[in-house]
Amino acid sequence: MERTVFLLAHTGRPAAIRSAELVVRGLLRSGIGVRVLEAEAADIPLPESDSVHTVKEATPQCLDGCELLIVLGGDGTLLRGAEFARASGVPMLGVNLGRVGFLAEAERDDLDKVVDRVVTRSYEVEERMTLDVVVHSNGDVVHTDWALNEAAVQKVSPERMLEVVLEIDGRPVTGFGCDGIVYATPTGSTAYAFSAGGPVVWPEVEALLMVPISAHALFAKPLVTSPSSVLAVEVQPHTPHGVLWCDGRRTVSLPPGARVEVRRGAVPVRLARLHHASFTDRLVAKFALPVSGWRGAPH
Repeated sequence: MERTVFLLAHTGRPAAIRSAELVVRGLLRSGIGVRVLEAEAADIPLPESDSVHTVKEATPQCLDGCELLIVLGGDGTLLRGAEFARASGVPMLGVNLGRVGFLAEAERDDLDKVVDRVVTRSYEVEERMTLDVVVHSNGDVVHTDWALNEAAVQKVSPERMLEVVLEIDGRPVTGFGCDGIVYATPTGSTAYAFSAGGPVVWPEVEALLMVPISAHALFAKPLVTSPSSVLAVEVQPHTPHGVLWCDGRRTVSLPPGARVEVRRGAVPVRLARLHHASFTDRLVAKFALPVSGWRGAPH
């Protein structure tokens, strides 16, 4: 049975087009078939081959029969790929063509290594926590969503704060005016939650994060809870309406009085890993942290 890999790329970038061509040709030389979205295939100089297939629509079913999803691009493209990976259960292998790319496992210069590891199946698969998000209005469920990195409740009007009350496990914690609240997974702790002043949480730690954005309050610290906790934010009736963003990709308006509940997601995202390097090393490399002068523990 022919092995098949799905390729997703940000073809708006010339670097992504060149990288996609290199990956496709490398996989085909090793007898691995490639599946590509029709719209992206039009931008990639794909070789004539019976092992290259295109699909019209981006649905979870388009990954049926694929052993891996390779994503080439920046953080936005990787989060787009995560939508496919979660819905299909196919592991995602990200190649960073952007700036930080914490979700990526490889950089642009590693393309030959990526192809070799895929061909020899020299990769491991790990599961990352997600968030399930439910929006209530007037007692009714009006929207459901999910996130790999974060679900952010934010104000819409720049001149007025969002008045909210926070809740954990059915009990009120505090209320204040703010620009918003970020609910994040450990995976998302290095994304928006980090920019809002939240802690960096190692991926193997199972926890949920609640990080206020520009809160006007004495007690407005980031909170880290059990992964089994249910976190909620209630938008006060007298406040302007807000907006919910999930991974910065999917959005829904929040009317005054809306309630947003966040809990551990029922379906994880599976990531393919090529390296055994520690998350500490990844953190230092991605943020270019100054570690010169370190000598290590004495032996």
